[in-house]
Amino acid sequence: MTLLHRALDWRPATPFYYGWLILFTGALGTFVATTLAGVVFGGIQGLISEEMNWSRSAIGITAAAGVWGSGLIAPFIGRLADRHGPRWLMPIGTVVLGGCLYALGGVTTIWQFFLFAVIGRAISQPLLIGLVPRTVAVNFFDRRRNLALAFSGLFRPFTSAINIQIISNVAVARGWRTSFRYLGIVSLILTIPLVIVVRRRPEDIGLLPDGAAPIDSSTMENRAGGSRVPTRPAATQVDWTAKEVMKTRAFWLIALTSLVSVTAGSGIGFNMVPYFHESANLSTRQAAGILSVSTFLSLASLGWGALADKFTPRLCIIAAMAGATIATMYLLTISNLATAYLFGVGWGLVSAGSDILIYMVLAQYFGRNAYGTISGMLRPFEAGGLGLGMTLGTLCYDLTGSYKLLILGSVAAHAVAAVLVFLAKQPAEPRRATT
Repeated sequence: MTLLHRALDWRPATPFYYGWLILFTGALGTFVATTLAGVVFGGIQGLISEEMNWSRSAIGITAAAGVWGSGLIAPFIGRLADRHGPRWLMPIGTVVLGGCLYALGGVTTIWQFFLFAVIGRAISQPLLIGLVPRTVAVNFFDRRRNLALAFSGLFRPFTSAINIQIISNVAVARGWRTSFRYLGIVSLILTIPLVIVVRRRPEDIGLLPDGAAPIDSSTMENRAGGSRVPTRPAATQVDWTAKEVMKTRAFWLIALTSLVSVTAGSGIGFNMVPYFHESANLSTRQAAGILSVSTFLSLASLGWGALADKFTPRLCIIAAMAGATIATMYLLTISNLATAYLFGVGWGLVSAGSDILIYMVLAQYFGRNAYGTISGMLRPFEAGGLGLGMTLGTLCYDLTGSYKLLILGSVAAHAVAAVLVFLAKQPAEPRRATT
């Protein structure tokens, strides 16, 4: 074994299960990737629009195009994640994102802004925020899978809450260009810990999911080339193939649930700051503070994970959609800072669940062997919803001068999503698994 191979194979020893270290290291990549996420990007859209004299709908379409781009490449990323693992995919994400963020700090035209924002978002979302980190959680955890997925789902809104404060305050004090450049440099630096820590599966480093079973010679099997890896105990859950999943009614109902619910949620999240600024006469910093509190309450995703273990993820999604419907209706009554914060708390609690519970359903229904590919097939629906929400919200404002139509549409969409997921019951096992 060469010195280079030894260096690449080295990993830090931990007093706890190594899967947790990978998850939390991945959170660093999620942090920088949220710079171009709708909830953070939307928080500074007013500053960009004022300086560059661009319409809000132009910025909204840019954000939406990045999300749609991530949806187009997600199926391919999912296959790569299943075949080769996340170790090199995640560092590629930080390198591309870092370059795009730094370049955004020097743009002078809308097409330059569009190009770098779209590339950065399209690459970073599946590699650093959604698909690949969730695949890591499913591969490294079994009994504690819902908890691990809840943690991975927590990182995006939690780091968004931090990023909103950083980027908005730096943007106000030193300009939005400077904030993009700083975070671009941070993204490039974070490539190093990702390369060192991240691995594909626990079996590749002599472990088992959850770290529950010791490894000895009796639990090892030979691989081609003479290497030996631990044998996973016989699983009770059936691992579906991607082709089998696409034939089920449940998958398509889950996909439609994602499209409808994400459209409703992203429209509200992306336009929350300007809505509060104009409808409740709050300053940009006050409105960004409410958005930050709302996203910080993504901590509630841990509670949703616990509830999913007790009541099933599907029933929890129905509860989250019902709560989002009520919270969105309340948005029409907001007139001051106190009521705005009350909405922010309620919205944070329910949106934390809707973001990650759908991916818990996928893991529960279809297993882990093709989870990256299956998640990649769902991503175009999620991305479509994110882009539609951001685009429709800004267009509603540009056409009517109000966000009322957006809010009413969001109320109806959340109610429809609750009905769709209610119909998405767990499918029967594929025939080849029962013979």
